[in-house]
Amino acid sequence: MTSPLRYNPYDYEIHEDPYPTYRRLRAEAPVYRNDELGFWALSRHADVTAAFRDSSRFSNAHGVSLDPAASGPHAHRTMSFLAMDPPRHTRMRALVSRGFTPRRVVELEDRIRELTVAHLDDAIEQGTFDFVGDFAGLLPMDVISELMGVPVADRAELRRLADLLVHREEGVQDVPPAGVEAALTLAGYYADMIAQRRRQRTDDLTSALIDAEIDGDRLSDDEITAFLFLMVVAGNETTTKLLANAWYWAWRFPDAREVALGATPADETVETWVEETLRYDASTQMLTRLVTERTELHGQVLEPGDTALLLVGSANRDERVFDDPDRYDLGRDTGALVSFGVGRHFCLGASLARLEARICLGEVRRRITDYEIHTADAVRFHSINVRGFAHLPTTVEAR
Repeated sequence: MTSPLRYNPYDYEIHEDPYPTYRRLRAEAPVYRNDELGFWALSRHADVTAAFRDSSRFSNAHGVSLDPAASGPHAHRTMSFLAMDPPRHTRMRALVSRGFTPRRVVELEDRIRELTVAHLDDAIEQGTFDFVGDFAGLLPMDVISELMGVPVADRAELRRLADLLVHREEGVQDVPPAGVEAALTLAGYYADMIAQRRRQRTDDLTSALIDAEIDGDRLSDDEITAFLFLMVVAGNETTTKLLANAWYWAWRFPDAREVALGATPADETVETWVEETLRYDASTQMLTRLVTERTELHGQVLEPGDTALLLVGSANRDERVFDDPDRYDLGRDTGALVSFGVGRHFCLGASLARLEARICLGEVRRRITDYEIHTADAVRFHSINVRGFAHLPTTVEAR
């Protein structure tokens, strides 16, 4: 007998494996209602994509989190333009883009490679190491910190605070007190850093954001703080999880691992490894939207003021779009993935995340012929929207 269909993104069971539930949602309740938490969940690729594109009906004004403490009219204080609609979103994104330019990302490539090699060589020398703690969890924070101008001595603490922001204890359905305290500490840290840069500019993103200007319009200190806050959470956590997910799923699927570490052209292989991981097990599993107009979809009626969850992780496994979607296939076409969103809210950091992942996995490929993951000691990270590992013990065979 089939159990009743239930979806709660706070459940640890969902964190372990949401995909069977997503499959049932797509088939049985593509617009699913959770009355206890007060949300609708859209699970099919076509509906998630359409909602991403329809920002007038599915608004970002209350942010992208289901947590009550992190959503609402104040959400822009920590989520920057992720919690804005036009024209505020248009203005903020345009100003931020003056500092966070494609050129600035490209110029990071050599430094990303240098950091990758340093962390990876240290880890490989151990033979057995924690792929997250000794490598994947270090690099993204280093890259974001290099970009923003955060001193090396402060980076471990900022990563700890970022982890506290998104971690959820079982049964807790909001930002916990430790997360709130971490948010306040981070905000204070960035306010101090901005004040220092106003006194003396340096060659980093923080200074570039201070100087960003369009027709006399500039970013306020609070707006810069919000963007830096977004960068350390979104840019650090999601890339760490992407790298570990790529490592884990290539190990679970031997055919994929053979391709990932094999003799085919490296650049092409690494790119497909990154993109299929983004599809198969996206770091960001869902984002919320505020419904602004009465909307009927699959026989359900969403009213103004309702919360809609766009299930990115489910959309990327939709059998209507991807053949054999539960197979991790480094040879498939991933062009329809929605891991970075669609439309005007397409992730500004997508190119940086992809660059980091390609460099990291490329260097891994050059140094490692095979590896074993000790699943009994692996620990999943628990968050309502970020999916991945907190610890992933690994033994490698070096070339």
